[in-house]
Amino acid sequence: MEEKKPYVIAIIVQVIYAGMFVISKAAFDQGMNTFVFIFYRQAASSLLLLPVAVFLERKNAPPISFKIILKLFLYAFMGNTFSLNLYNLSMKLTSATVASATLNSQPVVTFCLALLLRMEVVRLRSFSGVAKVTGVVLCLAGVLVIALYSGPGISPINHHRVFASHALGTRSRATWIKGTFLMVLANMIWSLWIVKQAAVLKEYPNKMLMTLSQSVFSTVQSFIVAVVAERDFSKWKLHLDISLLAIIYNGFMVNAVSFYLQAWCVEMKGPVFLTSWTPLCLILTIFCSSVLGETVHLGSIVGGIILVGGLYSMLWGKSKENKVLPYKVNTLGIGVQNEQEHQHMEQKKGTEEQQVEQV
Repeated sequence: MEEKKPYVIAIIVQVIYAGMFVISKAAFDQGMNTFVFIFYRQAASSLLLLPVAVFLERKNAPPISFKIILKLFLYAFMGNTFSLNLYNLSMKLTSATVASATLNSQPVVTFCLALLLRMEVVRLRSFSGVAKVTGVVLCLAGVLVIALYSGPGISPINHHRVFASHALGTRSRATWIKGTFLMVLANMIWSLWIVKQAAVLKEYPNKMLMTLSQSVFSTVQSFIVAVVAERDFSKWKLHLDISLLAIIYNGFMVNAVSFYLQAWCVEMKGPVFLTSWTPLCLILTIFCSSVLGETVHLGSIVGGIILVGGLYSMLWGKSKENKVLPYKVNTLGIGVQNEQEHQHMEQKKGTEEQQVEQV
């Protein structure tokens, strides 16, 4: 049962994210300011996490250094404040399906950054190198299809739109393209944040307090951003509608529950194991959007499928590479093993062989 736990948790995380995309998009279409939304979301998460953390960790909390606090503050800005504000703004300009589809670009974007920084190497004469390049090409193709080709709308399962939209008419082509590429940028920042979670957990292995700290820091940061972006405080008022539901859902299910589960999953299986399940989120988002009466365009689905192909091509290439180079540092988190460990294993093997020869 313990072996199956990471798989169950990864599926739960994708279900939560699919709900986030659909409900958040409905709130934005009804006029909710995206920057104000992030502040309320982070505040709700902090209020929910604080009593739980105090109850569970008041006796077991390890001491935290100023260096760790500073890192958590910076990571909160990177993964919660900046990337989420950018993500929600781009979702408002596009659709929930596009948001879930572009999640599949995270490992590919991370690899491209590592390649530019000379942290990764591409060997075009090997199958792994060809697979990684293919993943990059498919990722780029998928993004371009989503951005430039909308295609015919697919008839929803429910022809009555559950949440009536207050959005102004049909989005222009330029708005859609801008939203798509902003979403890719948000995914790039988010993917870097996921990798950083694995690193900081080694220094401070308390997932609950790490999640709470970043949530509190992000609440303060998001408030400053929201005040600058929306100074009309009449638009900050909450009502009993889909916007309030979206805030509660995001604050509790996404920030509190899924972030904690995500940190656990990253610690157990690595960051890429979690991102490899994102195609499930796309399928669930398309289905939920259709049930709620949203029109899903063919271009978003085709682009999403191409992105999924790029994702798995990249993952396959990395897994093949690590079988050949077991000691190579893996930027994406698959099979990480440093050179010192490899040398130690070789020395140990040599010593054992010498002992056998002496016997």
